[in-house]
Amino acid sequence: MLKLTCVKKTFNKGTVTEKCALTGVDLTLEDGDFVTIIGGNGAGKSTLLNMIAGVYPLDSGTVELDGHDISRLSEPKRAMYLGRVFQDPMRGTAADMQIEENLALARRRGQHRGLAWGITKQEREEYPALLAKLGLGLETRMSAKVGLLSGGQRQALTLLMATLTNPKLLLLDEHTAALDPKTAAKVLELTEQIVAERNLTTLMVTHNMNDAIRLGNRLIMMHEGNIIYDVRGEEKKALTVPDLLQKFEEVSGGELANDRMLLS
Repeated sequence: MLKLTCVKKTFNKGTVTEKCALTGVDLTLEDGDFVTIIGGNGAGKSTLLNMIAGVYPLDSGTVELDGHDISRLSEPKRAMYLGRVFQDPMRGTAADMQIEENLALARRRGQHRGLAWGITKQEREEYPALLAKLGLGLETRMSAKVGLLSGGQRQALTLLMATLTNPKLLLLDEHTAALDPKTAAKVLELTEQIVAERNLTTLMVTHNMNDAIRLGNRLIMMHEGNIIYDVRGEEKKALTVPDLLQKFEEVSGGELANDRMLLS
């Protein structure tokens, strides 16, 4: 479903702030893979997702999605194939629009926009059932402005919007990091449920090593712009946090520099 070949990215080339973010990443995801990504500060985790989404142009390499080369497609054109949830709950929704209007926008991602009713009668009948699955009471607040929702409610709604049209690839960039522990656990539970129900190919960056081990069928570790460890299946299930720390030290030659990961 996804194939990255020798993807490289350097920011601020030729300046004192030059930063090599990706040094030649090779990665292949099969249809239905749920991959968690961990790594130290500046390892290239978020940059990797941004390169897949088309936020930045590639320096070199290729990005293929479902057998098609999307390396030169713009971010808006790639968006019709991708679902994405950001770390900041405010980024995935339109605060001044109603819940049902946000869902209608998500439903029309990648489609031609013409002069028609913004929300159809069928959608008004369908959306409450979808919102009810979130278990947050949003199905009774269809006309409420999204800006009035809590961070957790907004992130859950963003997750629903990102998966509404069954994207070819779902990108989750530390999507629970800004939430309190109880709310984060709820959003992760919804993530597991939606990904499993729709068999979505998923890449999830996380700072929580326990979540990285528990979720998905595969785990990759990044360091200094490349993948240094790739584990899946039964071997992944048997991992512990001390195992991951030891593996990081073995492969990278140093200790993990990420306070959030260590504290989690």
